[in-house]
Amino acid sequence: MKLRIILLVLSLLAFLSASTGGYLYYSSLKESAFEEADRQTSLNGERIKNHISSFLSEYLKSVKTLAGLNELRQSLVSLDTDSIAKSNFILDHFRDTLKVDVCYLMGHTGRTIASSNRNNPDSFVGKNYSFRPYFQQALQGSPSIYMALGVTSKKRGVYYSHPVYGTEKDFPEGVVVIKASIDLLEKDIGQTYEGIVLLTDPNGIVFISNHKNWLYNSLWRLSHETKSRLARTQQFGNGPWNWTGMIRKDMTHAVDKSEKQYLIREIAIENYPGWNVVFLRTEKEITGKFLDPLMKTTGSIILIICILIGLSVFYLYRKASHDIIQRKAAEEALRVSEEKALALLNAPTDSALLIDTQGKILALNKPAADLFYKGIDSLVGMSFFDLFPKSMAKRIRAHHNEVIHSGNPVRYEDKRKGRYMDTNIYPVFDSMGNVVGVAIFSRDITEQKSAEEELKQAKEELSNYSKDLEKKLRKRTKEITNIIRNTPAVVYIKDQECKYIMVNPRYEELYGITNEHIQGKTDYEVFPKQTADRFRAVDSQVFNEGRFSQVEEHIAQEDTVHTYLSVKFPLYDEDGDVHSLCGISTDITELKKAQDQLRRLSAGIMNSQEKERAAIARELHDELGQVLTALRMDSVWLKDHVAKNNPEAGKRALSMCNLIDSTLDQVRNMAIRLRPGVLDDLGLIDALEWYAGDFEEHSGIACIFSHKNSPHINDMLATAAYRIAQEALTNVARHSSATQVDIMLESTNGMLTLSVTDNGNGFDIRKLAESGGLGIAGMRERAGLAGGTLEIKSKPNKGTRIFFRVPNQDKLQGKHSNDQSTVSR
Repeated sequence: MKLRIILLVLSLLAFLSASTGGYLYYSSLKESAFEEADRQTSLNGERIKNHISSFLSEYLKSVKTLAGLNELRQSLVSLDTDSIAKSNFILDHFRDTLKVDVCYLMGHTGRTIASSNRNNPDSFVGKNYSFRPYFQQALQGSPSIYMALGVTSKKRGVYYSHPVYGTEKDFPEGVVVIKASIDLLEKDIGQTYEGIVLLTDPNGIVFISNHKNWLYNSLWRLSHETKSRLARTQQFGNGPWNWTGMIRKDMTHAVDKSEKQYLIREIAIENYPGWNVVFLRTEKEITGKFLDPLMKTTGSIILIICILIGLSVFYLYRKASHDIIQRKAAEEALRVSEEKALALLNAPTDSALLIDTQGKILALNKPAADLFYKGIDSLVGMSFFDLFPKSMAKRIRAHHNEVIHSGNPVRYEDKRKGRYMDTNIYPVFDSMGNVVGVAIFSRDITEQKSAEEELKQAKEELSNYSKDLEKKLRKRTKEITNIIRNTPAVVYIKDQECKYIMVNPRYEELYGITNEHIQGKTDYEVFPKQTADRFRAVDSQVFNEGRFSQVEEHIAQEDTVHTYLSVKFPLYDEDGDVHSLCGISTDITELKKAQDQLRRLSAGIMNSQEKERAAIARELHDELGQVLTALRMDSVWLKDHVAKNNPEAGKRALSMCNLIDSTLDQVRNMAIRLRPGVLDDLGLIDALEWYAGDFEEHSGIACIFSHKNSPHINDMLATAAYRIAQEALTNVARHSSATQVDIMLESTNGMLTLSVTDNGNGFDIRKLAESGGLGIAGMRERAGLAGGTLEIKSKPNKGTRIFFRVPNQDKLQGKHSNDQSTVSR
């Protein structure tokens, strides 16, 4: 009896143990199922997000190019039949080439004057869309990307708008729009995904979904004001935008009107605030996919299994727990690795490929596939070198082999189908440090090359023009006795009453009056009063001060307004008294045009430099930083796994971790100095505060930053002011031997002033070359391109002070304050 009781108790204990183990195993599988579903949702969401971001950026350059065509500008100005016909032809060409729904041109009032669908029943011509936000934003001078339902066509699409300027670029004459179909996006989202996939706007309106009955419904409850605003813009038709009944319980859970529980995951679309990719899955759907098959196959024999494994249930439970922990760790490492690979391969601007040591393509992103006009799936597995002509493939293979054998990155430039490409090849190492493949990143630098060539040509033309002008001046000096009669410049002499004594033949030719008839007359008898007033003011200054004056004068002639460089100087009698005035005016109209062109090209180069700095900083921080972080994680893992069995290898692994940490710090510092993110994210004031603290920390020089009135500063002025302050502080650290430097930023009466003052050695301004020394030329050029001036005050042993002044027409943010906000050590 006792033996039976013991066996019964042991059987019950075995059954209870097996049941408990089965329950715990079931719970673990359920938790793992939710984590797997979340991982799959994250990966699918990132892929869809990157696809949407790439699609939304696809036609930005096209609409910008379309807006710059003279034919469209002429249509907006003249509105005649011929010019509108030319615009229609161009719009048709862009529609067919880009394979978009429609391209159309709108006047400044919002009325459509030309469209590629002008012959269709849903034509836009003559209709007014001024209420559309994409028109209003473009008319303010800012390009726009707008996703909406067509008012006339009732078709969804993405609207790309861009302002069209006339000859005067102060205000747009109209707006050009490209509407692209969302079929590709809808097809991508409509693929076989688990659950419900939605693309929602900032108000929660469903714009795209893999379930058609969700379209134009509101995911969340809308306020009356929001509905009224949506009705005015007609972004999604006239409503009523029914509420789905969804209520959020927390960040990852929601419930609908029928009390059905959902897991929700929202992934924001970069650069499009408020737009999200939303995944909805019911908890029953997730658990059913992973657990129902298990229960169906094992339910009938679960009792027998529990009895048979009762004695070993504790061992199996411990082993299962260990396996689950290992599985979670492996899944987390796989998720992190996949997210990094997706982030790398889905870079929105650069072409990225991963190939093995033999040149076989392992993975690539969409920009890389577009370079070869093929799909991603068709390129994976191909030989990378077979995509190029033999001569080019031989050079690329040589670079590839160099990286494989040396383990060092290689950079080179080549030309492909008329486009210049900047290519970087990086080695990919395994855990043993062996090169197992290479990563190739290519960037289109054609526009940069073209700008550099144009700048070089403009400088050569300007240099040739200057040399020719100097030669003419030397020749005229040698032939001074004949200059008045033969010079192409305008020459005249006036007496103390500003009456003409004589003029040269060039003067007679330009103004149609002979020397005999003009003698004894004043400028008021020859020119309009406004022009004569300007001439008289300069003449009076020369007579009163007794020294020469050089001014630019604008004079209307038959063809256009010409610019003259006029030099007026006094003529003295034998007693040294001023008895008359001589003026020489040279036509510099073409020179001014060349200088303006050079200034525009210089601004373009500086803008490209800032973009290049920002791009390099992003690449250093996002790509190289991520790779180094991954290497550090692998090194820590290696140290933890080999330290017990091989202490020496553990020390080497620890050394690798320290070296990677140091490299990460250097990469972050390089990225910050190339283009500090605080300048783009928080503005000039926060950027200068950060840089002052960083300068003091690295140089040991006390640096105090203060500001007044806290103005709103646009990006161009902010970049110019920051770079000028950066160059000034660099000069302080290198040359001044200063112990303190003060930075002051203030805005008064629409004028922004930045000053940098140190107590260092100072220098003699007269000995400073205008075009060189201490980076002064670069600071002056930045100040000039921003529309401001740069002034330098310094004396030996008296320190140095640099002023940057520029008009700032933007409104001040918030309430002005006269208190200083100071950041010191």
